[in-house]
Amino acid sequence: MAPRVLISDALSPAAVQIFKDRGIEVDFQPALGKDKDKLAAIIGDYDGLAIRSATKVTPKIIEQAKNLKVIGRAGIGVDNVDIPAATAKGIIVMNTPFGNSITTAEHAITLMLALAREIPQADASTQAGKWEKNRFMGVEITGKTLGVIGCGNIGSIVADRAHGLKMKVIAFDPFLSPERAIALGVEKVELPELFRRADFITLHTPLTEKTKNIVSAEALATTKKGVRIVNCARGGLVDEAALRAALDSGQVAGAAFDVFTEEPATSNVLFGHPNVICTPHLGASTSEAQENVALQVAEQMSDYLLQGAISNAVNFPSITAEEAPRLKPMVELAEKLGSFAGQLTETGLTKVQIVYEGEVAKMNTKALTSAAIAGLLRPMLQDVNFVSAPVMAKERGIVVEEVTREHEGDFESLITVAVETERRTRSVSGTVFADGRPRIVNIKGIRMDAEFGKSMLYVTNDDAPGFIGRFASLLGEAGINIATFALGRDAPGGNAIALVEIDGEVPGAVLDKVGALPNVQQARALRF
Repeated sequence: MAPRVLISDALSPAAVQIFKDRGIEVDFQPALGKDKDKLAAIIGDYDGLAIRSATKVTPKIIEQAKNLKVIGRAGIGVDNVDIPAATAKGIIVMNTPFGNSITTAEHAITLMLALAREIPQADASTQAGKWEKNRFMGVEITGKTLGVIGCGNIGSIVADRAHGLKMKVIAFDPFLSPERAIALGVEKVELPELFRRADFITLHTPLTEKTKNIVSAEALATTKKGVRIVNCARGGLVDEAALRAALDSGQVAGAAFDVFTEEPATSNVLFGHPNVICTPHLGASTSEAQENVALQVAEQMSDYLLQGAISNAVNFPSITAEEAPRLKPMVELAEKLGSFAGQLTETGLTKVQIVYEGEVAKMNTKALTSAAIAGLLRPMLQDVNFVSAPVMAKERGIVVEEVTREHEGDFESLITVAVETERRTRSVSGTVFADGRPRIVNIKGIRMDAEFGKSMLYVTNDDAPGFIGRFASLLGEAGINIATFALGRDAPGGNAIALVEIDGEVPGAVLDKVGALPNVQQARALRF
């Protein structure tokens, strides 16, 4: 059955056609995003939801999205999607971070130039029949210092354009490496130095707890007198009331804002100031950008729904279309190894170490780790999934450690899940053979060769003659059929393990009898 996608905002007809060409059913309702109740009523019928900014994907809507696998946002901002709720439900949330980068960067440069020469004010005056040539005395930008707060995709484009305008560019970005700063031709500085030196300041950073009001009253007091500030990133990065006061005092010569703390901004403390330029969130509003992000989100969603490829997801590691087929059996293996360990874990889980050896170490281990953690936590937390597992582990204080090693031992690829609890450490290793089916090859240092079955019995015992006969007889007397039987031991007369695939489930009374057999240390029923 073909996947179904709902488009609840205005998207390019070319994007709609991409879905159709890829064999996906499309329901194009561009006005639906404004009707939350109607959207909630029908969202359960769809595998994908493509949106822009008008659709608000609330927890209520996500709760009704019984079949939803992916939300695609045509644009960079995902403020209108409840990411934690989507993550908890296992829904991938994608955006298109590069589709409107150039457009937004150009808008910032445009506002900076308009601010420097008071273009909007001069235009209004002239069209009102005045000729106030001496009133609008602007400043040159050549040779001035531009301070860029946030030097990612958009900030780096702004820096490049500023170099073309013969400006000196300084940048504050905690994630900007010295090598990247040199490549961009910018001087990396700390925030106080940027405020002290910049003639113009432009913001290109997300809104987080750390960046909220990053341009505060205290920061404005330290800026060069007559600084000009441009914000085309997110409302809330600048303390608007403090900025108004700085404009009134002359500490700040001018400001140009495309984004505001509350949008739509029908009123704002900055409105009406003669040295302020405002636009209604036009950063991404060019025909090219709107087309680009629409086409990009359609391609990304189609790749995920049809091939399992994940790109530009904000809540899950990326998986390319090329690696998805190779990754699939390893994902199944990682999840089942995690499930095996999880079903045997009865006390507080403190740490999980996942070791990748051989060819699998070269794959997308982040996705594999998510699968392993989901399998591990599912016996304790039924609603956990690949997307939510890392978050849920972190919330519970479980340390997750990844280790990659070159080829070692007998297997081309080997995954080991080692679990530490308050009482003990146990490990299980597995691989995928040429038949594509995952196998367990080692449990607690004891070599095995066992396929995963739907229903299995795990028994640890002292290696002793007669145990296997008594064990098999007990199951036979209970009418339980054995499908496969795998054995392993660390030494003659030492610790032994039996891993048995059976038809159906084991009644509790039978499991108790197995546990009561001579030399048995532990007996567990497992489901996969």
